[in-house]
Amino acid sequence: MRHDIEDAAATRETSRQKKIDPAKLPDDLALLKEMLLEVLAANDKLGRRIDYLERQLFGRKSEKIDPGQLQFAFPLFPTPPEGPISPPLPLLPTSATPPVTSTSKPRGHGRRSLPESLPRERIVHGLSEEECRCANCRKPMKEIGREISEQLEFVAGHFIVKEHVRLKFACGPECDSGVVTAPKPAQPIEKGLPGPGLLAATITWKYCDHLPLYRQEAIFERSGIEIARSTLCDWTEAMADLLSPLYGLMKSLVLQSRIVNSDDTVVPVLEEKRGETKQGRLWVYVGDAEHPVVVFDYTADRKRDGPASFLRDFEGRFFQADAYAGYDAIFSSGIVVEVACWAHARRKFFDAQGSDRVRALTAIAYVKKLYEVEEKGKPLDREDRKSLRQAEARPLLDAFKAWLDVESRKPLPKSPIAQAMQYTLSLWTALTRYVDDGDLAIDNNCAERALRHVVTGRKNWMFAGSDDGGRRAAILFSLVATCKRHDIEPYAYFRDVIERMPTWPKERLAELLPHRWRAATATGAAN
Repeated sequence: MRHDIEDAAATRETSRQKKIDPAKLPDDLALLKEMLLEVLAANDKLGRRIDYLERQLFGRKSEKIDPGQLQFAFPLFPTPPEGPISPPLPLLPTSATPPVTSTSKPRGHGRRSLPESLPRERIVHGLSEEECRCANCRKPMKEIGREISEQLEFVAGHFIVKEHVRLKFACGPECDSGVVTAPKPAQPIEKGLPGPGLLAATITWKYCDHLPLYRQEAIFERSGIEIARSTLCDWTEAMADLLSPLYGLMKSLVLQSRIVNSDDTVVPVLEEKRGETKQGRLWVYVGDAEHPVVVFDYTADRKRDGPASFLRDFEGRFFQADAYAGYDAIFSSGIVVEVACWAHARRKFFDAQGSDRVRALTAIAYVKKLYEVEEKGKPLDREDRKSLRQAEARPLLDAFKAWLDVESRKPLPKSPIAQAMQYTLSLWTALTRYVDDGDLAIDNNCAERALRHVVTGRKNWMFAGSDDGGRRAAILFSLVATCKRHDIEPYAYFRDVIERMPTWPKERLAELLPHRWRAATATGAAN
C-alpha cells in the first residue's frame, strides 16, 4: 500500500513537471491529437490508481455487490464473432430457476430464554404481615400463586487457594521404620503455583480471547496477586510442551486427510539482537470431514521449504490453497492435485472494477451464479452434489470460459481487469476441479476463517517474542481452532485435559483430541 501511494505521488509530480506551455503548442493537428491521446491515457491511469487507493484506504472491505448492478452487465456484450456463447445468465429469479431460500429460521426480536444449564439463585419476595391483610376485611390473605421473572447477573471470576494437606504417618517409638507421607497428585507443573483451572484460563485468555500476558498481569494485580509477566510466559511455555503430544497427533491426522485446505498469514516476530521485528509466518492446514482437525505451523519466513516440509508425509489427494508459487513443488509429482479458490478469483475482479467496471461485474455475476449452485448443494450428499454441479455449474463454467477467452484479448495487458482474467484462465483447470468431486469445496474459505482468528488477535498482541514463541503459538492456536470447529468451549476443554495429561496413558492419548474429547467425557471413557 505504501508503495502504491508513493507511485501515485510520483505520477502527479511528473505531471506537474511536464506541464505544457500553451504558447509552445505545435500547429500540426496530427501531433496535437497524439499529445491529447497521451494526456488522456495518463489521466485515465492515474484516475484508476487513485480510485484503487481510495477504496483501499476509505472504502468498505466487504466484497458485496448490489444484484441490481449485475443485471445490466451481460446485455452489453454481444455474441463474439468466434462463435456462439451460452446466452446471458438470468440474474434475477425466473420460473425455471427458483430462488435459493435459506432453511434457517429468522431470528426473532423478543427476549430469548436463558439456558437451563446456568446455575440459578432463587430470591423469594414476600409481603410483611401487615401487607398480607386484606384491605377490606383485614383478614390474612392466602398465597394463590407465584410470578417468576428471570434476571441475568454476572459474578466476576475469583481466585481460590487450594491447600493440599499431605498426612504423615509413623510407627510407634519402638520402631524405626521412619515417616510415611501421603503422595501429592501429579500436577501440570511440578512444584508449580498454578492449578489446572488457572493454567487453562491463562492460555484461553491469550490464544482464544486475544488477551496479552501484560493485561493478564494487570488483572491479577487488581485482585491483590502479584504474578510477573515472565512467570505467565513460563506457564504458557509449559502448557505448550505439555500439550505438544496432542499437537503431534493432530498433525498426523491432517496429513491423512484426502483433502487439505491451507492458507498463511504474517506474524511479526521480535528479534532481540536487532531490536526490531521480522516477518514470520503461520500456516493453517484444515483436515477433511473424516479428519476434522485444524493445525497451525510456524515458519520463520515464507519460503517454500515450510509447506514442503509440513506436507512431506501427506497421504491425501487434493490440496486447496491460493496460487502461491511455493506450492508448485508439492504438485510437481502429480500425486497431490491442486484445487484453486474461486473466492480469490472473484476478489481479483472485484478489485478491477475501477479499470473496467462492466467486464468486472460480468465476471462477478458468473461467479455469483456458481455460488448459488453451491448453496443448493449444501444439504446434499457427495454424489448428489456432484450431479448437481455437473448439471448446473458445468454449463456456467463453459460459458464463463468462452467469454474469458474472447474478452481477455481486448483490455490492455497490464490493466487490472486483464490481470484478473489471466489469473483465472491460468488456474482454470484447478478452479473447475471441484465440479468433478462432491467433497471438494468451491473455495478455500474454511482455511481463511481459521486464519482470521489469528489476524484478529494480532491487533492485540502485536508480535511474537521469538521463533520459539511462534511455534508454541502454533500448538495452542491449533487446539483452540479445533475446539471452535466442533463448538467446544476452549476453557472447559483445557481445564479438563490439563488436569488429566500428567497421568494419562499414552496409548489412549487420542481420546483427548478435541473432536473425540466430548464423546469420551460424555460416555465416561475418559475417566
